[in-house]
Amino acid sequence: MGRGKIEIKRIENTTNRQVTFCKRRNGLLKKAYELSVLCDAEVALIVFSTRGRLYEYCNSNIKSTIERYKKSCSDSSTGTLAETNAQFYQQESVKLRQQIQMIQNSNRHLMGESLGSLTVKELKQLENRLDRGITRIRSKKHEMLLAEIEYLQKREMELENESICLRAKIAESERLQQADMVAENEYNTIQAYVARNFFQPNLLEGGSAYTHPNKKIIHLG
Repeated sequence: MGRGKIEIKRIENTTNRQVTFCKRRNGLLKKAYELSVLCDAEVALIVFSTRGRLYEYCNSNIKSTIERYKKSCSDSSTGTLAETNAQFYQQESVKLRQQIQMIQNSNRHLMGESLGSLTVKELKQLENRLDRGITRIRSKKHEMLLAEIEYLQKREMELENESICLRAKIAESERLQQADMVAENEYNTIQAYVARNFFQPNLLEGGSAYTHPNKKIIHLG
């Protein structure tokens, strides 16, 4: 009589669970050994019990097998990531090419080229776009012209003020020069007058009042 099928679920009875663990652990280790021998495969088996005890089997060095496993996983994930990125960039490239083509067609239509493929409705829409664009361009042009005129008017007022200031400075400089010339003429006149009326009479009086000392001694003797 064959064994009945066991339901795969956690065994609640602690004793039964421990017995089942020991039996199946030994069977698993045996199967790993048989697989490594029969198929010449590199096999590593690690088992931790509920109490934390370690059971392991490896037909080679278990550390080197673990490192080989990590490297394999890393290479696999890197390859998967590279494939994903390549696929994403290809999709983006297709989208960008489509957008570039649409923009080029739109520009040709705005220039009045390649209109044969457009319907009447599309031509009407294109005409409306051009009208709106011309309106915005004219508005911007008028705005810039007004700003330029305003700037030139302000600049004109600034130049007029600078011109008034320069003329005032020139007039003041000329007035000071004329005043200096008048003062210099007056000074020269006064100097001439003083020379005529002060120095010459004194010289004459000095000539009659002072005699040679020798002559005065002779007169007294």
